[in-house]
Amino acid sequence: MIGMSSRTLFRGVILVVFSALCTSFGQLLWKIGGQDLPLILFGFALYGLGALSLIAALRYGQLSVIHPLMCLGYVFALVNGYVFLQERVTGVQLAGVGLIIVGVVALVRGGRDG
Repeated sequence: MIGMSSRTLFRGVILVVFSALCTSFGQLLWKIGGQDLPLILFGFALYGLGALSLIAALRYGQLSVIHPLMCLGYVFALVNGYVFLQERVTGVQLAGVGLIIVGVVALVRGGRDG
């Protein structure tokens, strides 16, 4: 992984963001699926696609940079809960999301230098 370009890392970041989106939407479908088996199965398919995307992303960057970016799934889950389930979002939750985003930026910037 030493000597990987910013462009290569960018591919990994895009794939891991896609992975986090897939897994968070998969979990949303599990939540709203209830007894609707096709919806639950589609949720599993999205979750599986997320896992495969993460595996692909790991080819483009260091494990210590790529895998922690999966924490974006927490951000997506908060947004999904607010948008699709009308869940209340508190200031503390928003502060947590802000910290996650700052951490993601720091990881990616540090990953380019390493």
